[in-house]
Amino acid sequence: MHTFTLVFFLALIVTTMVQLWLSARHIRHITAYRSRVPDDFAAQIDLSAHQKAADYTCAKVRLSYPGILLHAGLLLVLTLGGGLEWLSGFWADRFSDSLWHGMVLIFSVVALLSAIEIPFSYYRTFVIEQQYGFNKMTPGMFFTDLVRQYALGALLGAPLLLVVLWLMEKAGDNWWFYTWLIWMGFNLFLLAVYPNWIAPLFNKFSPLQDDSLKTRIEKLLQKCGFESSGLFVMDGSRRSSHGNAYFTGFGKTKRIVFFDTLLSRLEAEEIEAVLAHELGHFKRRHVIKRIVLSFAVSLLFLWILGYLMQQPWFYEGLGVHVAAVPATAMALLLFFLVMPVFTFLLQPLSSILSRKHEFEADEYAASQASAADMIRALVKLYQDNAATLTPDPLHSAFYDSHPPAAIRVAHLRKIMTTGATA
Repeated sequence: MHTFTLVFFLALIVTTMVQLWLSARHIRHITAYRSRVPDDFAAQIDLSAHQKAADYTCAKVRLSYPGILLHAGLLLVLTLGGGLEWLSGFWADRFSDSLWHGMVLIFSVVALLSAIEIPFSYYRTFVIEQQYGFNKMTPGMFFTDLVRQYALGALLGAPLLLVVLWLMEKAGDNWWFYTWLIWMGFNLFLLAVYPNWIAPLFNKFSPLQDDSLKTRIEKLLQKCGFESSGLFVMDGSRRSSHGNAYFTGFGKTKRIVFFDTLLSRLEAEEIEAVLAHELGHFKRRHVIKRIVLSFAVSLLFLWILGYLMQQPWFYEGLGVHVAAVPATAMALLLFFLVMPVFTFLLQPLSSILSRKHEFEADEYAASQASAADMIRALVKLYQDNAATLTPDPLHSAFYDSHPPAAIRVAHLRKIMTTGATA
């Protein structure tokens, strides 16, 4: 057996087993605390709501079991099982040009992976979300959204992929750097056009009509030194009863968006606190920091890919025999298929950074609005979204970008007590 084959196989086994183990831990931990509301929330959330959140979370986690196993099995079939090699030969008989061959090879794999995900998404929406009272979608809306997503993905992704493959073939040893520049430009372009051109394809955005709330928010924006292109309400209730708020875009395209479900549930001062939290991400430059970090990581990954695509053992170790090295499209496919296997155990590092930013945004919200209002808003959102109050700490460290409810609320209460903000 090739050495890299053994390394990959062992890494896949470890990653898959850890994912299954974390899911089992999560369910056991939530079930163990299902019969009692945590003391910090007992005054606001009753036992039935707490148990609903526990059951809802466990149902979603149970659905992950077949997904984890199917993904691992499919990855083995595509790599060591010869699936990619067969697909490459199939398309080679129909497309002699290397660029077009690479395009259809990659798109066929993406289509296969997307098709396998559809039944899980459908079950999640029309069984789990429906059972717990969150789903508002119809099957027609579900499949219409899918068609729009795939069409948009093809429209935006095909030109980008064509440019990347051309650079990999024609730009010499430094292709990875030129590709990185293109990738940065593409992402900044998406950030700029998303608010006005992409988001409206899936939801309706209307200017905020509540004059008193609008005045309150505008005062907060002025106080925080934030300029936006407008305050908008999104018709999230057409698809789900979950609520949220966010700001998107940059420069003159920045806009603040509230889900209509959130506005219907929270009081004005609570909405202000939630928005102050989102503004905290802006004021603490979290968005810019995350973009910079993302670009730095992508540069590293492209550099690694640039090295690996020149190594015959990289292809052979993953069950692919190529006529010549480098094999650009095949290298790109293999790299992005197997990369998660080798990086999964690093996920807590991303969570640590994200949670640090959430704490800082909460602290900013407490300084510009009210920590008490922020707590009340969070508790309502936890209840309305059936977010578990008792996640397994280790599972949360891998998968949750936000701190667990108890830790986050305790942090805000400490701010109320000490008056310390960052």
